[in-house]
Amino acid sequence: MAGKSGSFWLGVIVGFVVMLLLNSLPVLGPIIGGFVAGIIGRGGAWNGAVAGFTSGILGAIIISVIFIVGGSLFLGIPGFLLGLGSSLIVILAALYFGILGFAGGAIGAAIIR
Repeated sequence: MAGKSGSFWLGVIVGFVVMLLLNSLPVLGPIIGGFVAGIIGRGGAWNGAVAGFTSGILGAIIISVIFIVGGSLFLGIPGFLLGLGSSLIVILAALYFGILGFAGGAIGAAIIR
């Protein structure tokens, strides 16, 4: 079981990196990132789909924290508010990445199985 969970988190991280690198491809980038997460995550179509979804959501959370902390450090309270507004947009975009990553992860894990 430990091997499967290690593969899952490795798949999430690699899928996130692939999504970042292929961000210029509007729909294919998140699907390919989820596909890679699903292949590495293994454990069936559901586990691959969850790995793809998690990689999309994880990326959005990391970017949101960077926006809020960076805005607060550089501009104080107005920067915090700007960072918070930007973070809400990023979280909404995360649903886009998460859903497409979910689909790609399910496909990738189903092909491997």
